[in-house]
Amino acid sequence: MSGHSKWATIKHAKGIADAKRGKMFTKFIKEISIAAKMGGGDPDSNPRLRTAILKARASNMPKDNIERAIKKGTGEDGAAQYEELVYEGYAPGGVAVLVEVLTDNKNRAASNVRNIFGKNGGNLGTSGSVSRMFDRKGVIEYDAEKVNEDELTEVAIEAEADDVVNEDGVITVTTDPSNFDKVLEALQSKEYESLSAAVSMVPQAYTAVDADTAKKVAKLLNKLEEDDDVQNVWSTVEYPDDFDPDAE
Repeated sequence: MSGHSKWATIKHAKGIADAKRGKMFTKFIKEISIAAKMGGGDPDSNPRLRTAILKARASNMPKDNIERAIKKGTGEDGAAQYEELVYEGYAPGGVAVLVEVLTDNKNRAASNVRNIFGKNGGNLGTSGSVSRMFDRKGVIEYDAEKVNEDELTEVAIEAEADDVVNEDGVITVTTDPSNFDKVLEALQSKEYESLSAAVSMVPQAYTAVDADTAKKVAKLLNKLEEDDDVQNVWSTVEYPDDFDPDAE
């Protein structure tokens, strides 16, 4: 997710808007396709594809969509020619931003990302300028009202999750990236519906901003997430309580 606040976490995790769910499925299709292209269409022998499929299933993406994405990646249904790029920069208030791109046109993607930063009070940095502020972790979220917390915690720890935290109605399971598949599969075996599941870049520390700056940060992050080439956006922003980043 792109921002950190108790309210934003809950709203983001529940994936309220259908339009956002459709865009999320598009991102999953690209992720599955490139994984299949790079390592083949068999998830048992392709860890990256296996992880991409697990994430898609965790968000209730239809099986047919997953199968079509695999075929596209392997060339059975028109080869996917995606490139992976990472951009680093700053939003207003000194908020660090990481942007992960999957694109079939890197010049277009670079231009779009640069323009979004420039037009919304941010600036791009050099490679490595902000990535050192993040740790890669597996993150799986659940609605605390819809799961048995004790059972979920037991299953997660048994599968070697690093931590399980219940905060403001959202249970967050964190894992080492190498254990993400194992933990997610163990939890899915209990048929719990996750709110989100991904290997994410988690900030080592957050940058608190005031209400005015929060509006500017949210606008920049939302513009990035709306771009078709952008796969993921992570930031160190900590919004004020009761601030709605999706309203900006």
